[in-house]
Amino acid sequence: MYDGTYLVMTSIVLALMLAAGWQGLVTEFHWWYLLLLPLATHAQILCSVFIHNCSHGNFPRPINRLVGELCGIVVLTRYASWEIIHRRHHKYSDDPDQDPHPITPDAAGYWPFVKKTIVNVEVQLQRQFFELHGGDTPENRRFERRRAYTSYATNLVLIACWYVFLGPIGFFVFFVPASLIGFLHLMHFNWSTHNAMKPEEGFFPVNLDRGYFWLGNRIWFGIYYHGYHHKQANLFNPMHYEAYQQARAARKQAKVSPPAAPPA
Repeated sequence: MYDGTYLVMTSIVLALMLAAGWQGLVTEFHWWYLLLLPLATHAQILCSVFIHNCSHGNFPRPINRLVGELCGIVVLTRYASWEIIHRRHHKYSDDPDQDPHPITPDAAGYWPFVKKTIVNVEVQLQRQFFELHGGDTPENRRFERRRAYTSYATNLVLIACWYVFLGPIGFFVFFVPASLIGFLHLMHFNWSTHNAMKPEEGFFPVNLDRGYFWLGNRIWFGIYYHGYHHKQANLFNPMHYEAYQQARAARKQAKVSPPAAPPA
């Protein structure tokens, strides 16, 4: 129902734009557009950061789902799929069979990890359905096959909507490179923050805050403090984990401390 609803809505939007003769948001190319590509990429990555926070309910409740759905349209995953996969990642973090994107000895390098993740995400979506709805039965396999085809079709129509809305120039100058870089960055984030660069120590959530990661933490709300994120996922910016814990301890201490004696 979720993917099917998106398929119908995106098909209607696409048909309306074509019927109205929409020429695209960007109708001519200027060389200085290339200078805006870093901003478009930054915005695309921020959408991944925000949908990540939405999956933990870190935006105000009245707008949390709305922000998640809008960001899902930008990053082409749609919110529900992202939420299912990310919550499963937290439940089975670094489990080679249950985590949607584990780092394993056979896929410890970045590119093998990317390849394995692309395949494994769909496997884990199906496994989640089987676990909730009666197991890996022929009927459930048929249902999941229909769901998967609907999801893929929705993505194709959604991409077509972006193409028509932005126009060929806007689509290929901004959307395609920003989406590709954003996807590879997301893969690198998942890979690097689970200790991939020190395989001899094992794979687990870690905090990174040096060099490139230092800058990323300041412009993307502390995303590389992933060890802290796994300890407390309801913090919008896990860079503040220690300060939050100190404030929490101070409040707890204030509650249990006896009141000060009145002056003599």
